[in-house]
Amino acid sequence: MNFSIRGQQIEVTEALKDYVDKKLSRLDKYFDAPPTSDGTVTLSVVRGLHAVEVTIPLIGVVLRAEDRSDDMYASIDAVVDKLERQIRKHKTKINRKFRQKGVKSSLFVEGATAGNVALEEGDDELEVVRTKRFTLKPMDVEEAILQMNMVGHNFFVFSNIDTREVNVVYKRNDGKYGLIEQD
Repeated sequence: MNFSIRGQQIEVTEALKDYVDKKLSRLDKYFDAPPTSDGTVTLSVVRGLHAVEVTIPLIGVVLRAEDRSDDMYASIDAVVDKLERQIRKHKTKINRKFRQKGVKSSLFVEGATAGNVALEEGDDELEVVRTKRFTLKPMDVEEAILQMNMVGHNFFVFSNIDTREVNVVYKRNDGKYGLIEQD
C-alpha cells in the first residue's frame, strides 16, 4: 500500500517517513491483495501536540484515524492501533455477511488477527441508547453558533433560515466553527 506523507508546521524527516512506513506496513497482513488506492498521512504540530491523521480509502469504506499526543512516535503508534481495530471490526462485519450469503471471497484475509487479540463480537453491534426529539427553529448560522455555545455542546442542528434546509454547526479542534449542509 502506498502512502503520501506530508507535514503541516513540521518538517517530515527520513526517520519519520521510515517509522510511518514501517508501522503502516503492519496493516498489509489484513488484506488478500494490497489495496490499489493510495492512503494519506498528515503529520502536524498543533498547540504543542503532535497530531497524526491517516486516511485509507478502500472499496466501500474509508478507514480514518487521528491521534494527538506529546510525542510524534507515540501518536503514530496509537493511530496504527486504531486502524487495526477498525480493520478487524470491518473485516468481521464483511466476512459475516459473506458467510451468510455463502460467498467465500472478501477483501480481507480470513485468519489475520493482531497476535492474540480476540475479536469482540459486541463491537459491531451499534445501539442507540437515547433518542431526542425537538422542533427546529429557523435561524441563521451565527445564531446557531450562539445557541450551540449557550447550551455547551460541540454541535448544533438547526433549520437554516436562508436555505430552508437542515444544517449542523460544529466546533472544530482548532477552536473555529464548521457548517455541514446537505447536498
